[in-house]
Amino acid sequence: MRRRSVCVFAVLASALALFCGPAGAAPNQEPASAAKAESIAIDARAAAHPFPHFWEKMFGSGRAILSLRESYRHDLRETKRITGFEYVRFHAIFQDEAGFYDEDKDGKPVYNFSYVDQIYDGLLENGVKPFVELSFMPKKLTSDPGALHAFWYKQNVAPPKDLNKWEQMIEQFARHLVARYGEDEVAQWYFEVWNEPNIDFWAGNPKDATYFDLYDHAAVALKRVSPRIRVGGPATAQAAWVDRMIAHSAEKNVPLDYVSTHVYGNDLAEDVFGTHEVIPRTKMVCRAVQKVHEQIKASARPNLPLIWSEFNASYKNEPEVTDAAFMGPWLADTIRQCDGLVDNLAYWTFSDVFEEQGVVKEPFYGGFGLLAAGGIPKPAFNAFALLHRLGETRIEAQSESVLVTRRKDGSLAIAVWNLFLPEQTGAAKTVTLRLAHLAGAGATSARVTIVDREHGSPLPAYEKMGRPKYPTQAQLKELLKAAAMPAARVMPLHGGVLTLTLQPHALALVEIAK
Repeated sequence: MRRRSVCVFAVLASALALFCGPAGAAPNQEPASAAKAESIAIDARAAAHPFPHFWEKMFGSGRAILSLRESYRHDLRETKRITGFEYVRFHAIFQDEAGFYDEDKDGKPVYNFSYVDQIYDGLLENGVKPFVELSFMPKKLTSDPGALHAFWYKQNVAPPKDLNKWEQMIEQFARHLVARYGEDEVAQWYFEVWNEPNIDFWAGNPKDATYFDLYDHAAVALKRVSPRIRVGGPATAQAAWVDRMIAHSAEKNVPLDYVSTHVYGNDLAEDVFGTHEVIPRTKMVCRAVQKVHEQIKASARPNLPLIWSEFNASYKNEPEVTDAAFMGPWLADTIRQCDGLVDNLAYWTFSDVFEEQGVVKEPFYGGFGLLAAGGIPKPAFNAFALLHRLGETRIEAQSESVLVTRRKDGSLAIAVWNLFLPEQTGAAKTVTLRLAHLAGAGATSARVTIVDREHGSPLPAYEKMGRPKYPTQAQLKELLKAAAMPAARVMPLHGGVLTLTLQPHALALVEIAK
């Protein structure tokens, strides 16, 4: 697939697109016309349902060894501060650079937990638990030393030369974790077998059958250590194989505590659904989630949790997407659409301390992270901070541009946005919120915080300073200041009516006290 490995050479072109203006409309795609005013009725007594913050429980990150860097841990702490997230996922805990697996001259396995311990200690010390992806193949265990992926760190993606040695390795790995951290702690983690075996991250042939063999041996090994350890898969790209995974588990009586898969906003319908539809990136993620949700409900295991262990608006490096204000309304609308369909939606990634395409060469290249190199918050970072302030109960509202929630203290938190595709021109949008049945005597004002292209984004300041590839310390301070969350404005409510003007790709949070 054209996943994260394929658009490396488009990075510079994408970067130019960000600062030279929006890209032209896609073929057969009309630019967005001037947005019309929208009036949204909000009844505080309308039907409501629980609204767990499924989008901020877990984040992805690059590969295991990066977690030893202070820059990675800084970004982790910053993301934890704004979201309170619980789990982090990364690739390649078995990569040879972590020094975990070796064999002696007689072919007997030799394990070294030195870096493994430092990696997991660092997460736990910062209040985050591991979502353990069991990958990739150590060079002494691989069946094909030449099966190297295109990523910069050249992970080996072949099956093991000996499945019994693979199973033994997984068992010893898990036994060490339980001995070090305790069974009660490790039982709160998740273990996921491999990453995207349906595409070029797995060289087994046939892919599905060889992956299921790999999974079975790993799952049995983990449960041998403790039946409380949670294990799942297939961790596929393009929302694939979940139905097959469940059927395999049921037929072979193999442990399966949850299912996981991935999709990106710019994945193609041909790959995800086998159709020739044109599905915009504003709809693709939750269309795929809906597909898998329905597969689970129709399966022999209809109550299995669904963990979406990777998602983003793009699998490419597109600065006009992942670095831009577009991510705010895109994220809010994705949450709106996916509500009730998924247990955990894990954004890929929290940080641009990331090396799949090599060492980062400039701060804003369309990386997946919430924070750019130097710990600079992007608009997506501020979007997560705003959406964290939503309540725990969602109130129904008849609009595709709003999330209405109630907090435990009875206050309302309302997200409202102006969304259109990055390649469209867009326009400012006037939104009138008409609120009814507010608690008590009714509020007379609201606090409004807005993130858009000019507020809560470092990009205008970066452009003004000439787009330096290596910002000086003074420039970095200026960028951090420009990226800060804008202050909330207190706006009057006249008879329960609030009118907002939202600039293109704006995300607003409206807070109304009880």
